[in-house]
Amino acid sequence: MTLKDQRTDAASEKGREKWMARFQVRLAMQPGVDRAVVLQAVKDVTAHCAETGEHPRTAFGDPDAHAVRTAERLVPPDRAARARQRNAVAEAFDSVVKKAGDIAGL
Repeated sequence: MTLKDQRTDAASEKGREKWMARFQVRLAMQPGVDRAVVLQAVKDVTAHCAETGEHPRTAFGDPDAHAVRTAERLVPPDRAARARQRNAVAEAFDSVVKKAGDIAGL
């Protein structure tokens, strides 16, 4: 293998790692996603890419968009809805606390 081939392989591997890292982070941020969902999704992507030799971006597109699609596929709708509701309550509480702090001059 030539030096140029080694550099190309290293760059390609780095691109795969960056895609996977972004995908995992974005997936973990989706409502209702837990560790098991992330692990299953990573396993699915890794297996597909190993079988086909494709880069994840070629096979699945943008990691953010794929994370949304994956969450929709793997997370039951009722669990996602509960998580969205919890997030909304937490954001409202944080807003009230911030406003109270501003009023009190804290």
